[in-house]
Amino acid sequence: MSIEAAMSRISQIQAMLSAGIAPPATTQQPTSASFATQLQSAKGAALTTAATAATPTATATTQTASTGPSELPAGTPYGAEITAAAKANGVDPALLAGLVKQESGFNPRAGSGAGAKGLTQLMPGTAAGLGVTDILDPAQNLNGGAKYLKQQLDAFGGDVTKALAAYNAGPGAVQRFGGVPPYSETQNYVRIVQANAAFFHTAPSEI
Repeated sequence: MSIEAAMSRISQIQAMLSAGIAPPATTQQPTSASFATQLQSAKGAALTTAATAATPTATATTQTASTGPSELPAGTPYGAEITAAAKANGVDPALLAGLVKQESGFNPRAGSGAGAKGLTQLMPGTAAGLGVTDILDPAQNLNGGAKYLKQQLDAFGGDVTKALAAYNAGPGAVQRFGGVPPYSETQNYVRIVQANAAFFHTAPSEI
């Protein structure tokens, strides 16, 4: 409002007061109150959006922390789970990965005619003795397989060749022949698993 208009309005009000007429009430728009309300609502919406956006990140962090990083080449199926199972049982992650590749081709639902199941092809009786309650659960199967492999390594003084032969043909056969049994399947198994492990050692890891 200009100064001239303001002065004119004052004069009108004074004239009305002199005549005993009350000036009309000026309706004020609750601009400041409305703005404050809108501002508060906007802040609330922003906080809600921020909290929602942060939730997936927090969840992802928790999942990563619980599984841990993979020490195997990028793209290795179940790399983090294999690494975790191997480290928990004192086994080389590359060796366990090489075993899994040969046993099941990384198929968690693989099964053999003899009844072995899962990523590490555990027999149901062996799995039960290792504390595996769900033989087709990847994490449990890997942990059971790593534990069984560690038992063979300990039984044969850390000899990887004998331990792998025992994993495939049974420790009794290895003891009976004083080494890898003269079974073509077991001999090929030992050779292939060790070749797989060598690959997982030399290929760039995810870390």
